[in-house]
Amino acid sequence: MTRSNNWGAAPFHIHNANGPAQLVTVKGRDRWALECLIAMGIKGCTPIESPGPRWSGYIHKLREMGIAIETIHEKHGGPFPGTHARYVLRSHVTRASGKEVA
Repeated sequence: MTRSNNWGAAPFHIHNANGPAQLVTVKGRDRWALECLIAMGIKGCTPIESPGPRWSGYIHKLREMGIAIETIHEKHGGPFPGTHARYVLRSHVTRASGKEVA
C-alpha cells in the first residue's frame, strides 16, 4: 500500500480499451484509494486488507471520473461470516508528469 502524508491533487492518465486516454485530477482519500489500486495491481484491494472508512464511496467517485474498476464479491468466515468486496483496477492508470497541486 502507498504511504504518504500528502494527498493533495495529482494528475493521472486514464487509458481504457474503448477510447482515448484522458487526464483526471484526484485528491484526498480518492487519490489514496487509486494509488492503493495501482500498487496492488491484479490482486486488487479489499476493505479488510486496506482499511478505509468508505471504500465504496471512493470507488464510486473514481468510476465517475471514467476509471474502470471491477467489484468481485468474496466470502469470508470468522465470527461474522459474510461477503466483502475486492476492487480491481481494470483501466491502465499512470501518474501524469508534473508537480502536485496543493
